[in-house]
Amino acid sequence: MIARTDVQRGVHKAPANEVVRGIREFEKTLNKAEQDILNPLHINCFRDFRSATRGLRLYGARTLSSDPEWKYVNVRRLFLFLEKSIENGMQFAVFEPNSEALWATVKRSLTNFLVTVWRSGALEGVTQEQAFFVNVGLDTMTQADFDNGRLIVEVGVAPVKPAEFVIFRISQKTREATS
Repeated sequence: MIARTDVQRGVHKAPANEVVRGIREFEKTLNKAEQDILNPLHINCFRDFRSATRGLRLYGARTLSSDPEWKYVNVRRLFLFLEKSIENGMQFAVFEPNSEALWATVKRSLTNFLVTVWRSGALEGVTQEQAFFVNVGLDTMTQADFDNGRLIVEVGVAPVKPAEFVIFRISQKTREATS
């Protein structure tokens, strides 16, 4: 299910509310009230929605982490993807002269990569400045860093989180009387 979601939508899409394939039924059928108890405990439930013609589904997207930044599976997977992609993509910088030219190249490469990630829907923000930042240069390194061969780049991203609870408020609207 996770692999299917990755291929169809990307690692930023929570592998939840997805149809479970290859099984006929669950041993235990959970209802909404039971899931409401389990969800805050970070237990992702499998639910039977066949009566609503929606099939058998995984109905949760949480990790077991107590850290609120890593609450959702897709956010953690997005960061794993970013970390590995950046590590692999920045190997060209190893042993290059640690100068303004390298900093500009690294910043440009990371920015281009993160724009693609943002445009795929993985990051929040209407503008790329809201979605991410890349800092490299004299603000990110000390003389000791230069002396010890360290290039330090700061990357920040605003991951999209799932709409775990969709709440509709419906009210009655009355016609305004005009006099």
